[in-house]
Amino acid sequence: MTRSPVKSKSNRKLRWIKYSLEIGGGLAAVYGLTAYVILPLAWNHYEHNPKLATSPKVTHTKDGIPGDPLNIGLVGTQPEIIHAMLLAGWYPADPVSLKTSIGIARSVLLKHPYPTAPVSNLYFFGRKQDLAFERPVGSSASQRHHIRLWRSADIIANSSQMLWLGSATFDLSSGFSHLTGQITHHIAADIDRERDLTIADLNQVQQISSLYQVTGVGATWESRNGGGDHYFTDGELTIASLSSNNLSNPKIPVQAPNPPAIQLKQQIWQWVKRLL
Repeated sequence: MTRSPVKSKSNRKLRWIKYSLEIGGGLAAVYGLTAYVILPLAWNHYEHNPKLATSPKVTHTKDGIPGDPLNIGLVGTQPEIIHAMLLAGWYPADPVSLKTSIGIARSVLLKHPYPTAPVSNLYFFGRKQDLAFERPVGSSASQRHHIRLWRSADIIANSSQMLWLGSATFDLSSGFSHLTGQITHHIAADIDRERDLTIADLNQVQQISSLYQVTGVGATWESRNGGGDHYFTDGELTIASLSSNNLSNPKIPVQAPNPPAIQLKQQIWQWVKRLL
């Protein structure tokens, strides 16, 4: 008995569809395993400070909304941190109060300089920042470079030095939060630029003895902070050890190398960043 040509053609089509689904399912499985398991594991590195592997990497607002991610760390005593930032041209931010809040409002509205304007509180380890610094841009507090730092008592850099974890961002403009409607500053999206600028400022005044990186929030292209502002980052957290007693270090700081996988990831990130 001969098979019907129509039926034979239908069977071949069904086999082709089944084969395509199997191939597609296999490719999807490989993609999922690679993108969500293998590469994230390969791109995590904590060999320079293993304790940071289990540490949070994102701050929060007082309402518990995820805020700015951590992207920088400084190793040194509190006097060394303050002195180094002052040498680099950064001002300590005034604490938030009614008087300083009125002062920053006047600065923004009337374009009056206020180099020590307060920064809003963000929370890490369950408390607001221990230190905050800023570097003004222009004639008002509407735009400024700023950094918040938290003393990380449980994450000692070594047996004798304290690690301060921080978030460096650039206030691009003042306005209303996209999430809560509260008055706030909006940050520039490229937070890596602020991390690198802060490190460069400290290096310019010879206050850095060594550098290393660990994984922060991880490579992120589309994320939002507590004000709803978009940011992107290569996800690395740069740690700078300050010169002891703020003695000038004229030499190029010793930088511990990243693992080969991280170096590859950084090259890919820079390529994608330029492309987009």
